[in-house]
Amino acid sequence: MASAAFAAALLLAGCDTDGPSGPALRSLQPLSPQMLAEIERQNMSKESPILVRLFKEESELEVWKEDRSGRYALLKTYPICRWSGELGPKVKEGDRQAPEGFYTITPSLMNPNSSYYLAINTGFPNAYDRANGRTGAFLMIHGDCSSSGCYAMTDEQIAEIYALARESFFGGQRSFQLQAYPFRMTPLNLAKHRNSPHMAFWRMLKQGNDHFEVTRQEPKVEVCDKHYVFDAETKGKFSPAGACPAYTVNQDVLAAVKEKQQRDDRQAAEYVNRGTPTVPVVTNTDGGMHPTFMAAFQKPYTDASGIIRSPGVSLPGTIPAHASPPAEPTGTLADTQVRTTRVAAAPTASQTSSSGGSWFGGLFSSSSGSESSSSSSSNSNGGVIDRMQRMVGLRSDSEPESAQTPKRKATPAPKPTQTAATPKAKPQDAAPKQNAGAIRPATAPAASPPQEASAAEPERKPTSSAGLMTGAQPTVATGSFDSRWGGFGQ
Repeated sequence: MASAAFAAALLLAGCDTDGPSGPALRSLQPLSPQMLAEIERQNMSKESPILVRLFKEESELEVWKEDRSGRYALLKTYPICRWSGELGPKVKEGDRQAPEGFYTITPSLMNPNSSYYLAINTGFPNAYDRANGRTGAFLMIHGDCSSSGCYAMTDEQIAEIYALARESFFGGQRSFQLQAYPFRMTPLNLAKHRNSPHMAFWRMLKQGNDHFEVTRQEPKVEVCDKHYVFDAETKGKFSPAGACPAYTVNQDVLAAVKEKQQRDDRQAAEYVNRGTPTVPVVTNTDGGMHPTFMAAFQKPYTDASGIIRSPGVSLPGTIPAHASPPAEPTGTLADTQVRTTRVAAAPTASQTSSSGGSWFGGLFSSSSGSESSSSSSSNSNGGVIDRMQRMVGLRSDSEPESAQTPKRKATPAPKPTQTAATPKAKPQDAAPKQNAGAIRPATAPAASPPQEASAAEPERKPTSSAGLMTGAQPTVATGSFDSRWGGFGQ
């Protein structure tokens, strides 16, 4: 049914009258021979299920795919061209934050008519976001390398990611999971970010990360008592804002997750004891860009012959000329203590998850209060970056993605290398070229299209409870992070 619905949507897209370079062909681009060969090499099939993971700090997007053994394996890692905001979850509309959490992507969230080449709606807000009063909409993974609360790729990248998702739906996958993290959940990163008011929320996300890493299966995600619950089975009903029902978790999975959490906590504590410095909570960079793309914005230089040249880079796609890198970081550990007033305290106990009851989990605990994120937004870049932008004609980020009544913008074809000159323009809608490393010249900005209504959250596919040990949700005293959730891992 999912593949039939998705196919029908693509057929409707085929009614486009803009000619053979319109959205219909963009959304139907086949996977490259190189990608098909890699899928086969990893013992996968073209139509097998996928799972997507996002990491803000590293500016990377991973596509995982189920192999013939039934476990997920990493297929490909894509550098993210642009994301906006600071590390931390999206809290309210207009804060420019890209979402963090666990989201379910159905065929209805695939947008073949996007103004940003192609787009996949993240489904924000999900049940957890709504239960915690978070607002916002139309947050996408899309092309065009320009973000306002989204994860922006190059057009060539989103074409391949879109095709991988499309083939999984054609193969019968009803939905795929999107896991969005502030950073890779390593002991070193936990130690570096230990002073963040978001740490309790991030440790809850880490629990879902750990379930995936120890099982290599998509974790089943539920929400109750305003927090995430992973791989839980119950005869009751989960209510996002209500009390959690009695539930059980597979004891083998629970033991493996607890062991990993304790090992990670020990290693993180060692980093703290060695004096590993913390990082600023607020940097005023307005998001990030992968170093691969940052290299394309290096200042042109004059060679020995007096010829002005741009640094030679090889990019996984074409950067439009209106794209802009984040501002240079201005945050320091000293002034972070002052600026943390822009970021509210960590979530209350009812908004957090298990820390495994360890000492190091208590180290990361924060005082109670409502969680929010900063709404900082750098409208211009200073110093070298600013001069470089004026030189190549860059502009600030575009408006948020919307696509109910799409307006496709004309953009020129890619050019082999970045230069200060402006190439002759050609329509953007042409199929992406294999040439990587170009920066498209700027075009007149199109009017912001009207936003589309987000699709309703899909009904979760039932899973079997076979093999689960009997048990119930632990009853522990409230008042601290560890006492509230430490019993879960016992």
